[in-house]
Amino acid sequence: MDSLVAAIDQGTSSTRFLVFNAKTTKLISQHKVEIKQSFPKEGWVEEDPKELMQSVYECIERTCEKLGQLNINISNIKAVGVTNQRETTLVWDKETGEPLYNAIVWLDLRTQSTVESLIAKAPSQNKNHLKHKTGLPISTYFSAVKLRWLLDNVDEVRQAVASERAMFGTVDSWLIWCLTGGSKGGVHCTDVTNASRTMLFNIHTMEWDPELCRYFDVPMKILPEVKSSSEIYGWMKSSSLAGVPISGCLGDQSAALVGQMCFKEGQAKNTYGTGCFLLRNTGTKPVMSEHGLLTTVAYKLGKNQPTCYALEGSVAIAGAVVRWLKDNMGIVQSSAEMEKMAAAVGTSYGCYFVPAFSGLYAPYWEPSARGIICGLTQFTNRNHLAFAALEAVCFQTREILDAMNQDSGVPLTQLQVDGGMTSNRLLMQLQADILCIPVVQPTMSETTALGAAMAAGAAEGVDVWSLSPSHLPHVTSEKYEPQINLKESEFRFARWKKAVQKAMNWETTEPHCHSNDTQQ
Repeated sequence: MDSLVAAIDQGTSSTRFLVFNAKTTKLISQHKVEIKQSFPKEGWVEEDPKELMQSVYECIERTCEKLGQLNINISNIKAVGVTNQRETTLVWDKETGEPLYNAIVWLDLRTQSTVESLIAKAPSQNKNHLKHKTGLPISTYFSAVKLRWLLDNVDEVRQAVASERAMFGTVDSWLIWCLTGGSKGGVHCTDVTNASRTMLFNIHTMEWDPELCRYFDVPMKILPEVKSSSEIYGWMKSSSLAGVPISGCLGDQSAALVGQMCFKEGQAKNTYGTGCFLLRNTGTKPVMSEHGLLTTVAYKLGKNQPTCYALEGSVAIAGAVVRWLKDNMGIVQSSAEMEKMAAAVGTSYGCYFVPAFSGLYAPYWEPSARGIICGLTQFTNRNHLAFAALEAVCFQTREILDAMNQDSGVPLTQLQVDGGMTSNRLLMQLQADILCIPVVQPTMSETTALGAAMAAGAAEGVDVWSLSPSHLPHVTSEKYEPQINLKESEFRFARWKKAVQKAMNWETTEPHCHSNDTQQ
């Protein structure tokens, strides 16, 4: 039997455990568990750290059972990789192993006033004041701001920091710490890709930066140790896989870049999940964006390997728009139904939907924007709205792609895509039409988990997977060619941009007149 490598994929809306053949990259088995999100107040998004951990154990055990039914011995699993939702922030007690607060999810907006006070103390109140070190604007999106909020607002966190019991981490750190023993010797680490999303990490020196920590007033001793994306961090302590090394770790968007084999400078991929994330490999030098994109660490595949960087455009709401139309509005029952509804009309009939539920991310970084649906007439029905929602995902991607082309000076000639929403064929065709370039979708859609498995299997001491160009597997894919004329595409995009302007500067941080739930 060939060696197998597994990946834990802990995303915003679900956790999965997937097992791949290290020779053929074939997906052998997997299990998925949905994750509950809670919204305690308007703009707040939380998840229960224990539920995240429990879902990982459940996925591991169910997958091992399925392998047993296939007569596959789980001792063939040589390594486990971890990939995770990024920026989501946790603090826990290292002595008891208990979380000190819920995980604050990446798209949470409670830190708006924290962000304003941090920008206020920057010279000339510039949100890009720390960009030369971090590659990031000061925004509600990143972990340091969420950690600052926890230190300011949660007594348990403050007390644990004072008594040197607190540990901070993003989701990867929490999972690895728990899986390697937790309060009984768990490894407190993170990898360079996750560290680069905290705003506490210097992407040039590749270390936690004392000056950044002072800016956010974060004690350095609570931070995890930063490692490469491919090395043995520790060994699984419990579960059916006890003794197997955890040897790969990549934030989900970096993992998808690796899984799509975008190892050459200039290659790019877009992942359609809860949000949308377009990354373009810029090689071994960080490129600073002039057009509202982030500079981030793409991967570092081994202790002695070079660091590779990427330009990234982030959209907060993509797949989440389907969830909203389903759960909040009751307009659709499923994403499959949404595709049917949109296909039935084939147009939004002049209706435009800007889903700025968490403000707008790239290229605007405008937290005060809010969702807007405009261009409605008596003729508009729910099918047009479904079409407009799908189109919104494509327009947001187009804005990022335009910014990327301006930053790099070399226009992208095709876009590689992955993620849950890519099963929607209408969406993929729309995306090709709106970008006016081909969209290429691999037939194996689990590229994020595959990237984490590749990093784990290639780690020194595991060595069951080769990342050398000659050994990379050939991936079959489907290509969507643009089908509408350029003029029509440009007209629709211009109308969309007009709608975006209407969504801007909607929310202020003045207290709401209607509410008794203003922030502390």
